[in-house]
Amino acid sequence: MRVAAISDLHGFLPEIPGCDVLLIAGDVCPVDDHALDYQRRWLEGPFAGWLRGLEAGAVVGIGGNHDFIAQSDPDLMRGLPWTYLFDETVDIEGLRIHGSHWTPTFMDWAFMLGDAELTAVWELIPSDVDVLMTHGPPFGFGDLAVHGLHCGSETLIEKLPRLGRLKLHAFGHIHEAYGARDTLGPAILANVSYVDFDYRPAQPATVFAL
Repeated sequence: MRVAAISDLHGFLPEIPGCDVLLIAGDVCPVDDHALDYQRRWLEGPFAGWLRGLEAGAVVGIGGNHDFIAQSDPDLMRGLPWTYLFDETVDIEGLRIHGSHWTPTFMDWAFMLGDAELTAVWELIPSDVDVLMTHGPPFGFGDLAVHGLHCGSETLIEKLPRLGRLKLHAFGHIHEAYGARDTLGPAILANVSYVDFDYRPAQPATVFAL
């Protein structure tokens, strides 16, 4: 299985290598205008057209903290030409994939909860999941911000060792940690942010063989 993963597009629509499954881990909307009507038009127009043109057997996506329209109008997200997950699991090509938008609270963005509250969110992840896609990273893995602090979820890193079949955990959110690759047991943990700290394209989609 060729699984490509990317996050934090922030309005860019890059070339994606051919793959069996493409994972898009949130923050797809442009960063220059967070108005709901603008995000709606962009998603239904350029983004939907880009999705239709991809050479991917399946596309699975979630929202991120900049995707306010995903919080206010989840039906719009489900109507796009992809499989949209919101604390949900789907089986595709023999892979069980779970997706979740949430990150620990930082300022006033979408899909944020206190880290202790996220414990209940992570309990929705099936124990037999093969691929986990979250917008934010787990604590200590691909989460080192420019100010030198780790910004990942401590409750998420406590959950991961209990996912006995986990092969890949893809996430973004912390742009400056893009490209980080770690392992936790047999699982690959990867920050697949597309843009860097200054919101410039920096990292192509990463392809994993699962």
